[in-house]
Amino acid sequence: MRKNILFALLILFSVQVYSQILEPVKWTFDFNQDGGKAVLQFHATIEEGWHLYDTSLPDGGPIPTSINYSDTTQFEFIGELKKEPQPTEEFDKTFQLDLRFFSHEATFSQEVKLKTDQPIEIDGFVEFMCCNDETCLPPTEADFSFKLNSGKTSSVESINTVEPKLMTDKGKEGSMDTLWLFLFFSFLAGLAAILTPCVFPMIPMTVSFFMHSGESKLKSRLHAAFYGFSIIAIYTIVGTLVAVLFGPDAANWLSTHWLPNTLFFIIFVVFAFSFFGMFEIVLPSWLVNKSDKQVDKGGFLGSFFMALTLVLVSFSCTGPIVGAILVESAGGQVLKPIIGMFGFSLAFALPFTLFALFPGWLSNLPKSGGWLNSVKVVLGFLELALGLKFLSIADQTYHWGILDREVYLALWIVIFILLGFYLLGKLKFSHDSDVKFVSVPRLMLSILTFAFVVYLIPGMFGAPLKAIAGYLPPQTTHDFDLHKIIRDEVKLVSSTGGTIGFYEENTQCEEPKFSEFLHLPHGLEGYFDYEQGLACAKALNKPIFIDFTGHGCVNCREMEANVWSDPRVLERLKNDFVIIALYVDDKTKLPESEWITSSYDGKLKKTLGKKYADFQITRFGVNAQPYYVLLDNNGELLVEPKAYDLNPDNFVDFLDEGKKQFER
Repeated sequence: MRKNILFALLILFSVQVYSQILEPVKWTFDFNQDGGKAVLQFHATIEEGWHLYDTSLPDGGPIPTSINYSDTTQFEFIGELKKEPQPTEEFDKTFQLDLRFFSHEATFSQEVKLKTDQPIEIDGFVEFMCCNDETCLPPTEADFSFKLNSGKTSSVESINTVEPKLMTDKGKEGSMDTLWLFLFFSFLAGLAAILTPCVFPMIPMTVSFFMHSGESKLKSRLHAAFYGFSIIAIYTIVGTLVAVLFGPDAANWLSTHWLPNTLFFIIFVVFAFSFFGMFEIVLPSWLVNKSDKQVDKGGFLGSFFMALTLVLVSFSCTGPIVGAILVESAGGQVLKPIIGMFGFSLAFALPFTLFALFPGWLSNLPKSGGWLNSVKVVLGFLELALGLKFLSIADQTYHWGILDREVYLALWIVIFILLGFYLLGKLKFSHDSDVKFVSVPRLMLSILTFAFVVYLIPGMFGAPLKAIAGYLPPQTTHDFDLHKIIRDEVKLVSSTGGTIGFYEENTQCEEPKFSEFLHLPHGLEGYFDYEQGLACAKALNKPIFIDFTGHGCVNCREMEANVWSDPRVLERLKNDFVIIALYVDDKTKLPESEWITSSYDGKLKKTLGKKYADFQITRFGVNAQPYYVLLDNNGELLVEPKAYDLNPDNFVDFLDEGKKQFER
């Protein structure tokens, strides 16, 4: 008896400890009116460690932030919604998608034109979702109201406002790690550009220009250093122009609209064909000649025009590489194109500057030859493969269905097989020299290429290919799901009396509601309606495992992939519990008879997600996911609820303790 009382007190204490309503995002609403126009501002202050998702996200990911107006008949929108700062974009390993989010704070601005000079009220709500490294919150609404034509030119409405926090560099311009990585790859691209037939032969010619200019060695070396600096400056200025032209206001359009992404794909294909020798991309000859005439002036001005001439003359080889960097960076982040061009030009200018400073090193340079054209062709194959990413973005956004994951992988496999054969000399283009024998470097590169092809092949059968997932369409677009086929075969064996261990199919009391569009992972079967699952648990005399989850919950998917997949966890979930997965962000509208009025906020809940988000808050005092609860078949708590924990051993102990308490 004393043990039971102690256990009850422990449960009561644990529920109090875990009962907390999190509100990491606070909203403030303001407007500025000037005559018949007004700018509506929606400001979010985000707690440290949390992030708010962007207004536009790819399908299959979290719920994006949206601004919903009750009535738009009395005004019209001027332009698109503006965001400050621009969201950070990072690849999410769980969703296998590039996701954009805000940290610390975000301001959304929408300019409107009023259709009347009478006092009007623009109201509605902001729907948003936020996550941290351990948990996600269900979509939440924040109501707003702007009273315009009231004689006031501005007004502030606060919804749980807190003192704003200072922005960090990461919040302003995206992950610093991502920018450093982009700088590194841009630097490698600059080194690759040096090894092209338009550039490599110019190194000794350029160095000779400085060494035989009739000036002292000191002046020659100063001019050589300025020459290298000029190369960096020219390319970086180009990057700055791209940053200005394709800055923050164009970010969302460039990253999601079909037109720029299809155009970028075509550009990459054209660049690839140019590298294959089909044609050359050259600048007008008058531009090159005009720059070349200025070189004769000598001095620092001559060095600058010598650098400009190099940039113009080498454009047929460097243009596709520079274009690829600029296309990759034209996503609205101001720093990215500048950093990309700086990294490229730094590597590009390095040999010219060093050999001009130390001309004795020229004797160690390899001679020009057919290998330079081979470098161009290899770059062409890479441009062709990488260009598919942009077509894939347009395909996913507009659901064309022309570039599913297996089609994308098939194209990559063919491209890299052809690259491997080219490196072995089995494939030849019009400008290629005969390959009498395969050198060791070519052999090693071909081995790496074919090894990459072997790595890609399992992806055709559903392997996740995590190392390159950021360049592939989502796993959900894969038609041939080998795991599902295996599960279906296992069920078939089970129905004919075979012995299949813990994959034995759970007995269902009745067909689960919403099962036509909601599913459990790893072939598990269960319910998506609490009342229906509770009735089944009573019929089977089993305890209940409740999974508070969401379509957009990153950490829920991570738990399913890393913990639920453990054979011990799967066995217990299949055989010992009735599983009820309650999606707190599902938009399915319920029949009117199932609508509820919340005892927490007094609002009417009309959708499946809002009903169970409210159930989690009112019953357990928690609004974060993932959140796992074990109940007996009367709906009473068995053990302390469990949140995000990637240790399968702890989850096994959690399930075992719940089963033990149920059997007492």
